[in-house]
Amino acid sequence: MRQIYFLLMIIGAAFPLYFFCLFLIENGFNSALFFEHLFANNISRFFAADVAISALVLIIFIIHQSRKLKMPSGYYALIGLAAGVSFALPLFLYLREGHIEKMSIRAEL
Repeated sequence: MRQIYFLLMIIGAAFPLYFFCLFLIENGFNSALFFEHLFANNISRFFAADVAISALVLIIFIIHQSRKLKMPSGYYALIGLAAGVSFALPLFLYLREGHIEKMSIRAEL
């Protein structure tokens, strides 16, 4: 699963950031225009709300799982939210799989 999460992490970063970079090339760092486009119509508001709520759920999930598994590296995934939910979720799952594997190896010894 780690390889799948790693692949999804790369895809989750590349695709959204590609479109964000296109916006930056076209418009520069124009935050007013960014938010104008983000909330331009009901369908874009739907996606913005969906991603915002997904990010909130992901933050809670990462914090809970990191504490439950005593996984300090899990908090790196919170930083991944800067690149987006589609990057941060597979990043956390990748880190969690590695942590669980290490815990299993230690338990076997």
